[in-house]
Amino acid sequence: MQLRSIIGCLIGLVGCGATASAATVLVEAECFADYGGWSLDTQFIQQMGSPYLLAHGLGKPVADATTKVTFPAAGTYRVFVRTKDWVARWNAPGTPGKFQLLVNGTPLAETFGTKGAEWGWQDGGRVTVPAGKATLALHDLAGFDGRCDCILFTTESSPPPNDSGVFAAWRRTALGLPEKPEAKGPYDLVVVGGGYSGMGAAIAAARMGLKVALIQDRPVLGGNGSSEIRVWAMGLIKRGRYPLIGEIVDEFADKAKKSPGTAEEFGDDKKEAVVRAEPNIDLFLNTHAFAVARDGARIASISCLDTKTSRELVFTGTFFCDATGHATIGHLAGAETVMEPKGRMGMSNMWTWAEEAAPQSFPETPWALPLTMADFPYPRNFHAEWFWESGYDKDPIGDAEGIRDWNLRAVYGAWNAMKNGDGAAKHSNAVLTWVAFVGGPRESRRILGDVVLTQDDIVSKKEFPDGCVPSTWSIDLHYPKKEYAQKFPDNPFISIAVHDRRIDRNFGYPVPYRCFYSKDVENLFIAGRCISVTHEALGTVRVMKTCGMMGEVVGKAASVAIKHGTTPRGVYAKQWAEMDELLKLPGKARRKSPEAPIELPAEVPPATPAKPISAAAPG
Repeated sequence: MQLRSIIGCLIGLVGCGATASAATVLVEAECFADYGGWSLDTQFIQQMGSPYLLAHGLGKPVADATTKVTFPAAGTYRVFVRTKDWVARWNAPGTPGKFQLLVNGTPLAETFGTKGAEWGWQDGGRVTVPAGKATLALHDLAGFDGRCDCILFTTESSPPPNDSGVFAAWRRTALGLPEKPEAKGPYDLVVVGGGYSGMGAAIAAARMGLKVALIQDRPVLGGNGSSEIRVWAMGLIKRGRYPLIGEIVDEFADKAKKSPGTAEEFGDDKKEAVVRAEPNIDLFLNTHAFAVARDGARIASISCLDTKTSRELVFTGTFFCDATGHATIGHLAGAETVMEPKGRMGMSNMWTWAEEAAPQSFPETPWALPLTMADFPYPRNFHAEWFWESGYDKDPIGDAEGIRDWNLRAVYGAWNAMKNGDGAAKHSNAVLTWVAFVGGPRESRRILGDVVLTQDDIVSKKEFPDGCVPSTWSIDLHYPKKEYAQKFPDNPFISIAVHDRRIDRNFGYPVPYRCFYSKDVENLFIAGRCISVTHEALGTVRVMKTCGMMGEVVGKAASVAIKHGTTPRGVYAKQWAEMDELLKLPGKARRKSPEAPIELPAEVPPATPAKPISAAAPG
């Protein structure tokens, strides 16, 4: 990242006090010029107000994050760092997230990340600096997930309020941000969420002639199917009533041989290339949606934070698609949402390890979960899979960081048992190679549509005239595994999958289109885990290729809605015959606008005849 100008993200605003000159320099960690070995964490902006840098070193201190800052005047400044001791909420011994702040190469006396169970300002004492540019560095001391939100240098005696609102007033003032956000659009369709469902929606809509914005809060596309989380793509495509739905998904889906596989297997670059090849898509990576403005029953705009520059963007559009997985846009827009009060599926953080030729050390982790080899399923195949999952009855949105951090304590506790505990004799050469710091969630809020699909609908093969996306996965629900829940009953970290397999595994159950839009926000489509289904039905529709096909349907429906000036509901009520024809087209079919004729690809393979959905339960 290039150093910004004096009004940019790194430079503070000089103000005047009543009796003396006061200077303030605010440095947002995400705006550091060089992250070094630190990682940008954007998962919890809605809860703590900002992205932050994370020292995710798997027990080895990461390389320094560095930047240059301009001080408006020489002097002695009070230093405050917004951070937390991430294990303090459990009264765990030790401070694994400790780090130093270096100013012009000299560390401050205070060690940060050592105080406070919640995000807040840690006092760093005073530092004297000359006027002009100074070099700052975040120096990790442990490699165990230290975190820094921002750094404040001030001639005042106290820090600003500990406000966790996105674009809190004190941040906006101190950063010298423009009063008006940057306008983006108008677009025909604004898709929020860059997982399989959002990608499917954006690509399908673009190929049908719509101008599309695709907004993703991470630096890569794919969601749970990216290299950051590494859940392989499941669910069968191209079958049932519309055997060409899924061709778009097939263009970007990973071919991983296991979950978690290698980073390369998940093809982040390939996913981005497929999206960027579409001239009708504007892709916005590192962009977090945090607010919605309504105009009557419609969404008028979405406000977003650029997580690398701290700038605000506002997107306007005719239609919007919530592909966030958490129903974030629907919730902010006031759509009716539901979430199971108890018994939800949790969040997974998977991990991998390897055997080296020589012995490998690993530091003791007294702050991790105190595990022995009997306390967890031994990852014999050099990877720990989906069942490293917790947070079932925790708040999956408000306490998402706590769920992720508990999972990290479980991983490091297991690895400590293998390296330093009762498994040490067999694992002297073992090395931890990857732990997902981005959580893979399964269930939270869902948006209610005109149809709420149930388990009974699926197993009884209820026929809907708008059934279109084949769901071929079993009804797969996760629960804490009892034998591993006894020691940690408050938040077990190992799950078991319970399957209802009464689904045609070859051709699936066709999920109705009316699950893919909000019943009360008239221009809001839905795709992915937050569609209109019950908790039980979510167990089958939530896998990634199935979610991607939902996106394909939404993208084509948006083009019909634009063409006829109708709503998502109107597409079903008045234009379903036209929608039926679009769903029969190959994935590479295009048109220059929603009114233009369809242009088929040069070679169209013959469609596989659609086998009727079987009424009999599979064996």
